[in-house]
Amino acid sequence: MLGGGIVFILSLLAAAGARSFVVLLVAFTVFFPASGAFVSLTQAELMDAWPDRRPQVMARWDLAGSTGAVAGPLLLIAVLAAGGGWRVAYLALAALASGAWLGTCLCEPHPVPAAAADAPDADAAFWVRLRAVRAALRDWSTVRWALVAVVADLLVDVLTGFLALYLVDVAHLAPPIAALAITVRLGAGLAGDAALVFVLDRIADMTVLRASAVAAALLYPGFLLVPGPAAKLVILAVLSATTAPWYPILQARLYASLPGRSPVAVTLSSAAALAGGLGPLAVGLLAGAFGLSWALSVLVVVPVAVLAGPAAPGPAPDDE
Repeated sequence: MLGGGIVFILSLLAAAGARSFVVLLVAFTVFFPASGAFVSLTQAELMDAWPDRRPQVMARWDLAGSTGAVAGPLLLIAVLAAGGGWRVAYLALAALASGAWLGTCLCEPHPVPAAAADAPDADAAFWVRLRAVRAALRDWSTVRWALVAVVADLLVDVLTGFLALYLVDVAHLAPPIAALAITVRLGAGLAGDAALVFVLDRIADMTVLRASAVAAALLYPGFLLVPGPAAKLVILAVLSATTAPWYPILQARLYASLPGRSPVAVTLSSAAALAGGLGPLAVGLLAGAFGLSWALSVLVVVPVAVLAGPAAPGPAPDDE
């Protein structure tokens, strides 16, 4: 984790000082595995530290991420207003990451539970760990959480990526309204993450997930069909807050399906994220063939998958 943090900081510094496309490309490429080592393993440490409160802790984690998503543009605005450029913004991020790294150095690792310490894959060699990942891939109760998380992201990050284009080219709204819609989406998502922290202390996580999926199944078609910018912005705000529980709850359930094997959960989650990168490509190909309106209409099945996926029975794993 600490080694990944060092590479994480160095990649930000390299991006800030890049004088060619090749250097910038290498910096961004290295940033991805460094983030996995520094950020994803920190998440795994938190999941191991509070195994009985994984959904609640993951909700706080997601709230921190949403805060960063909103604070990032504000940081860039502040840097530009002060006369700096994007390089200065990356230097500021490197300074903030250095503070987080120093804070990590001061934290004592959480003791490994006895069950995890006695597990055959604890501190094991690479091939033993690889067999543990293979075994997890053959367990439907684990795989389904990773798959549902990938599908759910289509109505979260993937929709955000196409939102401004949809509002301008399909809904024929002015570019400033589209920019406002992105702000509304980020702000409503942040509000939903903040509310989830309190909700999960009172309501079971699966109840929250099912209720949010039902609400999204009604709200998303309404967002596509309702005319007028005001109505679309209101529905978009409610939809963004409604889908906020999806990532933290699904991710917490993935960790819960692999007790004492958080590194395996990190591996599956990272692999699922790479596979999820095909989502924007699929939407883009559909948009090129049938139009963006039809491509985004396909996403109405996402809430159904979020609702039905966790409860779907799966095949029993084959015996060795």
